[in-house]
Amino acid sequence: MMPAGIKLGGLAGRLVEDGILAEDMAITCSDEARKKKVSFVKYIVDQGYADSAKVAQVASFEFGVPLFDLSVMDLEQCPVSLVKEKLIRQHHALPLFKRGKRLFVAVSDPTNVQALDEFKFHTGITTDPVLVEEDKLTKAIEDSLSAQDSAQMGELLDEDYENIDIAAGEEEDNAPDPDADIDDTPVVRFVNKVLLDAINKGASDIHFEPFEKKFRVRFRQDGVLHEVASPPVSLANRITA
Repeated sequence: MMPAGIKLGGLAGRLVEDGILAEDMAITCSDEARKKKVSFVKYIVDQGYADSAKVAQVASFEFGVPLFDLSVMDLEQCPVSLVKEKLIRQHHALPLFKRGKRLFVAVSDPTNVQALDEFKFHTGITTDPVLVEEDKLTKAIEDSLSAQDSAQMGELLDEDYENIDIAAGEEEDNAPDPDADIDDTPVVRFVNKVLLDAINKGASDIHFEPFEKKFRVRFRQDGVLHEVASPPVSLANRITA
């Protein structure tokens, strides 16, 4: 029985009323989800306490939100590049498509307003929720992010080192505040490019060689070292970190 003074409402209450979750289980799951900082829906589905499809149907009815079938989406077309991967995983929400000045975001929990607010803050675009099944959302997030990674790796293979604006981070790198929010994207792209090229060229070793006035990157191929790039020496610590 539910402890006195505690009243379940919203989706949890509806799941109890429909006999999908027991009252005490719903309360426990709500508490555990908060502790683990995940949505209530994700927690009960991941733990196997409720079927993903049933929860989605109940959520759709309770909140009056249409249920969207993710299987009709071409996940490679999802505009995941609009939002950092960290935020997508943290809020367990996926940008599905953009229409004009509105970004439609897939969520399995209609009460996950924090995801919508965060996405809006970081993109400057108004966000609208799209209700989907939890298990399908989890898979869609992984598939779409994987597709983005593959596309980015392909672009890197065709990109010249000179086209990666790695020098853009020099000023930030010299900032006195060690806690400053530094954008490492160019550095990450540079390092990924080095690693991919080394693999494709069959290099046996990669040498990152910082000197007082020069920083060079060399590959060992067939026993011979070849210089492939010379990034700014001021970025040596971040590149080799």
